[in-house]
Amino acid sequence: MKKLILLLLLCTYCFTGNAQESANSELTTYYFIRHAEKDRTDPNNRNPTLTQDGLSRALKWAETFKNVRFDAVYSTNYERTKQTAAPTAHKNKLEVSIYDPRGLDLKSFLAETKGKTVLVVGHSNTTPAFVNGILGNKKYEQIDDSNNANLYIVTLSGDQKSSNLLYIN
Repeated sequence: MKKLILLLLLCTYCFTGNAQESANSELTTYYFIRHAEKDRTDPNNRNPTLTQDGLSRALKWAETFKNVRFDAVYSTNYERTKQTAAPTAHKNKLEVSIYDPRGLDLKSFLAETKGKTVLVVGHSNTTPAFVNGILGNKKYEQIDDSNNANLYIVTLSGDQKSSNLLYIN
């Protein structure tokens, strides 16, 4: 039942966004997620790949987004984030663009993605910070390390900014 409600909410959001997009070419929608479950067997490995559960979650994200037409997919330059982004990018026939959250020029990013629908895959600390940067206030806290299921949806239309946080498990 929860999945059905979530699917209906996501579809309604997508269809509303598409209707607004045709009326306003300046509509920009960002979908932010944290990477899926990473391999924690080697605590010294700073660039682990995804576990089998993580690979399954990456595929589930692509399925969750099946009705969203992305114009761009961004990921940090880590194996776990690129692996999380890959199935959705593949379904949209896109290459994954790499971004550096530490050196991000937010103004340039916003200008480059204006009017587009964009997926951004990051980390427990960088994802909420990126969302907060776009919103211009500290609305969201760092994601708990055990949580790989947050979906932040940020919409910009003119001077209007809105955001939603969903938990997709």
